[in-house]
Amino acid sequence: MALDSNENSEKFVAKFEEMLKTNDVYFFDSEDFEHIIHHYLDIGKVSLGKKAIEIALQQHPGSAELRLLNVEVLVFEDKFQPAEKILNELQELDPHNEEIYIQRANILSKQDNHLEAVNMLLEALHITDDCYDIYSLLGMEYLFMDNYEMAKKSFIKCIEYDNTDYSALYNVVYCFEFLSDFDGAIHFLNEYLERNPYCEVAWHQLGKMYIEKELLPEALAAFDFAIIADDAFIGAYFEKGKVLEKLGKLNEAIINYEHTLKIDDPTSHAYLRIGKCHEKLGNDELAKYYFYNTVHEDPLLDKGWLAITEFYYRQKNFKKALHYANKATNIDSDNPLYWKKTAKIYLKLENYEEADFAFRQAVNLGNYELDTWQEWSFVLCKLKDFGAAEQVLLQGLEFYEEDAELLFIYSGVNLKLNNINEAKEKIAKARQLNPKKAVIFMKLFSEFSKLDWVKTAVKPNKKAST
Repeated sequence: MALDSNENSEKFVAKFEEMLKTNDVYFFDSEDFEHIIHHYLDIGKVSLGKKAIEIALQQHPGSAELRLLNVEVLVFEDKFQPAEKILNELQELDPHNEEIYIQRANILSKQDNHLEAVNMLLEALHITDDCYDIYSLLGMEYLFMDNYEMAKKSFIKCIEYDNTDYSALYNVVYCFEFLSDFDGAIHFLNEYLERNPYCEVAWHQLGKMYIEKELLPEALAAFDFAIIADDAFIGAYFEKGKVLEKLGKLNEAIINYEHTLKIDDPTSHAYLRIGKCHEKLGNDELAKYYFYNTVHEDPLLDKGWLAITEFYYRQKNFKKALHYANKATNIDSDNPLYWKKTAKIYLKLENYEEADFAFRQAVNLGNYELDTWQEWSFVLCKLKDFGAAEQVLLQGLEFYEEDAELLFIYSGVNLKLNNINEAKEKIAKARQLNPKKAVIFMKLFSEFSKLDWVKTAVKPNKKAST
């Protein structure tokens, strides 16, 4: 019985390794050496691959295929000059070998000269009928150049050669996504599915595109077809669960998430989603159980710690909420939302100094939401640091110049700093925008409430109160 290619490869590799151990010299033909070299390169044993190339070229110095494998290793190690020297020699002997152009393209790509790499690959296309690998390489070069339109076309060509190339399929959808062409992606995937109706990957991707278009019933149908094509497709159950959540069908969502736990080892993300569903259903004990399972499964999942934090925050158990917020920030100290949540907890605990620090971290990391500026300025006023409060408010007003609450607080801060004219100007503007927000002024700066002009400024007008 003839050996298949894998058995052949294993036989050659075993014989080669026996030769290395005994220091005997065995003869292999050039194709045998190609099997051996590819085996080592594929499993990442580059040093053994190089040893095999060295011995192979001693036995077959004129083999173009072996010399090209040598070039491949040299390029991998960024040894471009010796690689190009070999390629020049090979091109003189065989100017129509597309592999020479492919290796030249690899060198140019590694040197960040992607346009010339593309030109080399286009040259290779002209001289070969075996275009599949070249189109795949072209697609990657176009991605490096941020030319998503051409990358998409190249990967589509790969699929035309091999409709089971799911890597190319994912790349096509990625290009459509980056171009925000969700309609185009849906059209492409539907056409693909007409030819490959049992492709679970395509159904899964189609469902995700429908979500982007907020076509949730269509997304559900797509995920159902993905599950019909592969009833152990975890991703389809998970995405279906997320859609059911959005539709408010929380118990059905839980069933789908729980199904993923039965198919494979439990994941922290599934536990987290189940916990969120139970929380929305008011099943607090179950929600807490799944949130704790989330962090038990993956102690480094900051979203799990944050979910527990928010759970206790909503229950007004701020000390426990703070404990878990600190866990989240310790895991990901560069996440502004975690610092903001920590700041809000400190604010509830009236620990204004720590709240100030946490808000500062959140803003430094890029959180510029309105309530961040409002609450941070409130904290600074409580600390009586009116100079710092003024600077924070000025920053906030750059983003939200029409926010009445910021303007009312800014007016009070300027009164504290004895900037009367500035205070009068801003309080008048704030009253015009939303007189009801004057309550925050009275809360923070009640000592000015007896001033006649302040009484007029913070008094709700009849139109606003009706």
